[in-house]
Amino acid sequence: MSRIAVVGACPYPVAQGSQVYLTESARVWQEFGHEVHLVVYDYGAGDDPEGLTIHRAPVGFHGKTSAGPSWAKPIQDWRMVRALKRIIDSEAIDVIDAHNYEGLMVTLATGFRPIIYHAHNAMVDELHFYRGFKTIGVHLGRYLDRKYPRQADHVVVPHDRLADYLYRQGCDDGRMSIVPPPINPQIFPRVPERGEDPCVLYTGNLDGYQNPEMLRAVMERVVAERPGTSCVVATGQEQTLSWAGVDVVGNEEAMVSALLRDAVFVCPRTSWSGYPIKLLNAMAAGLPVVCCAGSSHCVLPGETGVIVPDYDVDAMVHAVCAYLDNSKLRREHGMAGRRYSFELYEARDMMRDVLEQVLL
Repeated sequence: MSRIAVVGACPYPVAQGSQVYLTESARVWQEFGHEVHLVVYDYGAGDDPEGLTIHRAPVGFHGKTSAGPSWAKPIQDWRMVRALKRIIDSEAIDVIDAHNYEGLMVTLATGFRPIIYHAHNAMVDELHFYRGFKTIGVHLGRYLDRKYPRQADHVVVPHDRLADYLYRQGCDDGRMSIVPPPINPQIFPRVPERGEDPCVLYTGNLDGYQNPEMLRAVMERVVAERPGTSCVVATGQEQTLSWAGVDVVGNEEAMVSALLRDAVFVCPRTSWSGYPIKLLNAMAAGLPVVCCAGSSHCVLPGETGVIVPDYDVDAMVHAVCAYLDNSKLRREHGMAGRRYSFELYEARDMMRDVLEQVLL
């Protein structure tokens, strides 16, 4: 048995993909029989998951739970470095599983080894979406991609496209593994009945990299072309949307309930480097998905969903309407997606080999 610290320099819990990724990674290590310590900021939104030992770093400046940079972030992360050093000593940590860039940078600052880095994305792809980084985001992101991931003892990436990119930035492919996010499909014990009143559904945050402009255009077009169709945005963020014909529901419980509806799930995200947890959840819930090519890593075209060209509103609307008109197709593709989500979940066993390699 090893003592593993799973580090996320972020508010926790929050109903967003990165925090879900953290939780499920911690549970995988527990499932393998290790002692797990989850280290996060000392604030979040919602109730802590059961069964995890959580250490909260006193970072100050509470409040912001959305993704992205802020003026307080450097101070929060420096305070987390000090807290993590104390936890490493007091809990006799053997290995750190650092998630996302902030988790890696905080862990590197402690001087601790060995480090497994769980890469959630590439900065060259995502940083320019945030306010203040539009002009320099690509250049600064590429610099960060070259400097930091290669410093970990092992890098875990969710798909081969990110692995290829990080290899070109200097990561040793002998110390890199492709493992999909370990999202347990059993959180959805039942599959929705398919009837005559399906909705169009999106869940998750509405930050710029999620392409909310396209989501709005698609949903409003569907409402215009299929009067009476329900379009739902389920988000944990506080949002006031004035989208014609679109309903907004909030909090994590509402997001889970939305996935139990008869629905066509849409993901307009074009950002290529991440792995939308929302797609895994939708597939696990037995929903067919329509997504842009950039975010389609877990979608089997023509089997579990439809992949459309990035930013192609017409193609997405056409695919959504085809599902709305065909309950049999929704059922077949939804069930195929659910079966495939179980296959992806089994890939979590690869983490045993990763741990063995870093502890040699």
